[in-house]
Amino acid sequence: MNFRSIFENAKTKEKAEERMNAWIKLVTDSTLKPLISAAQTVTVNLGKILNYFPDGHSNAGAESFNAKLKGFRALVRGVRDVKFFLFRVSTFFA
Repeated sequence: MNFRSIFENAKTKEKAEERMNAWIKLVTDSTLKPLISAAQTVTVNLGKILNYFPDGHSNAGAESFNAKLKGFRALVRGVRDVKFFLFRVSTFFA
């Protein structure tokens, strides 16, 4: 809940970084291995995570489009002719 509150309440990158570091310290001082692993992942990706603040932008749109492409590729049962596939994608999604 503390981690989630960072995203709900922090309005600037600096404030978010301060609160993230406090959360990381709190978690690494605990004995819960899954949370410690999560804190290590957050530490490694902290710069990318902080890009979410203050505007709330993420790469969700790109991930959604990738999922649509994979679904489309599965629907047409693979890709043999890449040029034609790209033509169909541009026609279908444009």
